[in-house]
Formats: sequence, structure tokens, C-alpha cells
Amino acid sequence: MVGPKRQLLPLLLFPLLSLFALSFFSYHHSSLNPNPNPNPPLHPQIPNSFTFVIKLLAFNRLDSLSRCLRSLAAADYLSDRVHLHLHIDHFALPDSSDADRQLHESRRILDVVDGFRWSFGEKVVHYRTQNAGLQAQWLEAWWPSSDHEFAFVVEDDVEVSPLYYKFLRNLILNYYYNASNSRPYIYGASLQRPRFVPGKHGNKLQLDNRTRLFLYQLVGTWGQLLFPKPWKEFRLWYDEHKAKGIKPILNGMVTTGWYKKMEEKIWTPWFIKFIHTRGYFNIYTNFLHERALSVSHRDAGVNYGKTVGPDSHILDESSLDLKFWDMQPLSDLKWYDFCFREIFPERVVVNLDELASILDSVQKHNSVIIVNLFGAKEMVIRNLLCHFETLNLLNYILIGPESELMFDLSRRGHPVIATNHFLESVGAHKLISMQHSQVQKIDEILVKIYVLEKCLKSGYSSWVVDGNMLPVSSDAFVDYDPSYGFYIGKTSELFFARRSSSARKVWDNDIITKFAVVVNSLLVKQQSINFVNVMAQILEQDKGVRVKYLDETSFALRIDNSKVNQSLGDGKQVAFWSNDMASNLVQHRLQELGAWIVDDDYSCKAVICHQS
Repeated sequence: MVGPKRQLLPLLLFPLLSLFALSFFSYHHSSLNPNPNPNPPLHPQIPNSFTFVIKLLAFNRLDSLSRCLRSLAAADYLSDRVHLHLHIDHFALPDSSDADRQLHESRRILDVVDGFRWSFGEKVVHYRTQNAGLQAQWLEAWWPSSDHEFAFVVEDDVEVSPLYYKFLRNLILNYYYNASNSRPYIYGASLQRPRFVPGKHGNKLQLDNRTRLFLYQLVGTWGQLLFPKPWKEFRLWYDEHKAKGIKPILNGMVTTGWYKKMEEKIWTPWFIKFIHTRGYFNIYTNFLHERALSVSHRDAGVNYGKTVGPDSHILDESSLDLKFWDMQPLSDLKWYDFCFREIFPERVVVNLDELASILDSVQKHNSVIIVNLFGAKEMVIRNLLCHFETLNLLNYILIGPESELMFDLSRRGHPVIATNHFLESVGAHKLISMQHSQVQKIDEILVKIYVLEKCLKSGYSSWVVDGNMLPVSSDAFVDYDPSYGFYIGKTSELFFARRSSSARKVWDNDIITKFAVVVNSLLVKQQSINFVNVMAQILEQDKGVRVKYLDETSFALRIDNSKVNQSLGDGKQVAFWSNDMASNLVQHRLQELGAWIVDDDYSCKAVICHQS
């Protein structure tokens, strides 16, 4: 049974997920789990090829560097081999007026580094010949040598807890090497205390006292563990966008303001834009009382004009609680986006019981929007969902054919109905002869009918819309006339069923049998089948219901091959187009209307925060 708060993909879908994730989730086109072993061990182990590398980024802060090195050397490494790579940036050249002092400071730093004893593994020093800056220090510090090499990146003003490595090793074991408890869209773990919400007007960062681990999209820079595959993917994405002159602009984010001010001096806006595009997540800790496993002393440098002091308190053995080593299953952890809004990934419905649970969790004001994605192109779907986010329309569920796209949407938090498995679970295919060319159309109509039935039985009114209908107003799907039980669009696939006894009666009177009779009749006559036509014929058989046919021109703007000479507004709350209209032309027309809000990566151009 799938609960209302979190629905993980049922086991029967994992083979499909692994298949469809091949081309989407990583540069290597890997399966859903980092460990592709079809029979993962009950007690996963760290493999012999496991490599842990500390990447320490330093510049000209000798005291900070010394403190960081002391804390790293004081950690417990459990007899593991752990390597230390120091990346020391050079001062800017030429600066003859201050060259002697800067040379002296650089040599003092090199003397400390050369004299520092690291007994846990290799110590490698990379001393640059010219100033690279913070962005290059991060981006050029690491290229994983294998899928089993992990980097822990610290800047020189960071201090770590003696427990940090034991904690990270346990985390890697449980969330990377445990195939049943890992996801390719988790890119690492931050040990810093969570303090910042980058989405403008987002929720306050508040966690209950029981939460020790959670997932959050934001990258950390004060002690960040990086997983190899996502980092490689990011570096390739960065190279492509940088080479084409594409900037990491993500509207609605505080970090975009940082980038516009500091430009290429910082790297985080690039990574944040990448994470937004891919929908990836980071593991965070919450140890209460402002404690953390890594602490930034926020010494004067690129990010701070003057020293601010430590942001948290170091967590050590004396301040542990019983839950410190508790690595809960991913299914028990909470997930948050850039607005610190909780999302519920992997909600895939495959039977009626799961459908009831999902509907209860998404409904708003006893209303649900059923969105049909059959036949819609990915770019159009992504744009549609960006509008849903902008308008704060959360009371929807998506239906469509099982595909890589549908599973990607589900793991980003969009509730999805896996059509084929869902129909098999209710035995719907037994009703219709499937030896014909309109099988997919019948599948989509059947799913709509079953979802509508469950909505009505749960006490929810329902709108049914297609992917070729774009809301541009939060009032797009409102109840126009309460005296009617159903609305049907005259020129679109728009349909509405009110939560009422008369509407429920239509479904109670064996609507599936009525559906089969209507569809088989249309097939015999070799007529095309669509949802509103089928529903109109079914409703005509019941004299106790009132049906209103909606004239879309009163509230919607139809776009076609001609240049748009109207604007959205003046009562136009929806744009729609025919299913056979070319997707590139749809994009062009929506751009003319200012309603195309996805970028070339098919991700939303802005993060829109709506406080919970």
C-alpha cells in the first residue's frame, strides 16, 4: 500500500525504470542504481576499488589553512587509505608593487604544506603558476578516475569534526552502494549546517527535532561530498554551456543576483542551474543546536570582505545523540526543492488503491486536474508544468504512456499514472477488442474514466485537460455554473465532472460497460474516437444529468499556423491548439504570446516560490 505522504515506485516498475533511465540519468547511460547488480547483497559493502580524496582549496590564508589541516589530520579514518590533494592558488600577476610580500606569504604556505605529515594516504600538492580564482579551483580540482572515487571538497577556512569521515563512509555505503536505497539523482552530501534558502520568497528553513537526514537541492560549499557520476555530468554540461556562451541565469534565485554581481569569480550559480535542469538532490544533516560536522570560519576572502567567524559548532563524540549513525531508508526521508518546499518523488500509480491515496494528497478545495499527456511532445509538457508551478497549481495528476519522460517527471515530484500497468490492474483490456489502430486512444480514454470515477467517489470535482491546453491564469479551471453536473468543450478535449450525487450516479450505472458499447459502435462504423465524444454519448443516455457545452472562444485563445494577433488576457485564461500542430510551431506561437517559459534544456527559466 502506498501512503499519502510518500509513494516510492512499486517493485514491478523497477525493471522499467532501469531501462528508461539508461539514456537520461547519467553520462554513462547507467541503470537507475549506481550498482547494476540485479541481485544486490542484503548487506552492501565498500568495494576494494573505493577511493576517497580530500580536495583542499587554498589561497593566501595561512592561519586558516593550518587550522583546516589540523582538523583533517585529527579525524578517524578507520584504517582506510584516504588521499589529500592540496590546490594552492597563485596571487595575481603582475603586481610588482606588492610582489615581495605576496611571494613571502606564498612560500610560508608552501613551507607549511611541505612540512605537514599526512599518514593516511597520498599527499599531492598542486601549486598554480597564476591566479585561477575560486570558480576554477572548484571546477578543475577533480575529474573522477572511476565510479568508485569520491571527492570531499573543503575550502581552507573550513574545520571538520573528528567524526566526519566515519559519517561520510557510512553514508556512501548506505546511499550509494546499497542498490535498493540509492538514486542516480543524488549528487552527494553536505556536512555544513543548513542555513540558506536560495529561492526568493521561499519557505523558512525549518526542520523538526527528529530529522537527522533530509534531501535538499542546494549544493553546500563548506564541506561537500561529491559523487563521481553526477560531477562528471555537470562538468560536461558546464563545458557545453560555457562554450556556447550560455549564462547560468535562473530567475527567482538569490544566487543569480550573486552571479550578475561577481560573474565568473564564483561557481555555485553554474552548479545550481545544472541541478535545477536535472532535478538532482543533495543529502543534508540536521544535528540541532547549531552543530555540524563541518564549520566555516568565514574568513576574509572572495565571499567575505572581512572575517565573520564560525557559522556553527563542531559536532564531536561528547555531543552525539543516539540517532547520529541512523541512516534511514530514502523512503523515510523528506525531500525539499530550492524554495524549501517539500516534494514527494516517485509517485507512480499502478492500481486503484494507490490512485485514491494520490488523489487525497494532491486535491485542493476538493478539486483535481487530470492532465492527459498522450501525444504531447516533451518540450510542450515541460512548458506546461512550468506554468503549473508559476500559477501554484498543485492539484493535478499526469497520465500518459510509460516512458523515460514519465518516470523522470515522477521522480521530480509530479504524480504520474503508469497507464499500461494501471489498466492491467483493473482488467480493462478485456472489455474491448484490441486488434485495431486506435488502441492507444482507447487506453487514454479508459484511464480518464477510471480516474474520474475514483475522484467522484472520493468527493472531488475533476477537470480533464490535454497537453495541448495551456493555463495562463490561476482561475483557468474554476467552476463556471454550479447548476450543471458536467461541462464539455465544443472544440477541445476539455471536460469537467462536478462532485455531486447525479454525477456519481452516471458512474454507478456501470459506465465501463456503456463505454465499451459506445467505443465498439464507433469502431464498427470506423469513426475516430476521442474522449469528449465518447463521454457526450454516454451522458446522453442518462436524462438525469445536466451537461453544458463550453464555447472556448469565451475564455480561451486558439493558436494555429497563423501569426498570433491577440494577447493572453482580456478574459483569455487558456491557450490551446490542435494535436497535429507541429511542436516547433507551437513553441513559436507561445513565444509570441510570452507564454514559452522553458530554456533550451527544457527546464523552467525561473524558480517560483509560493510559501506553504
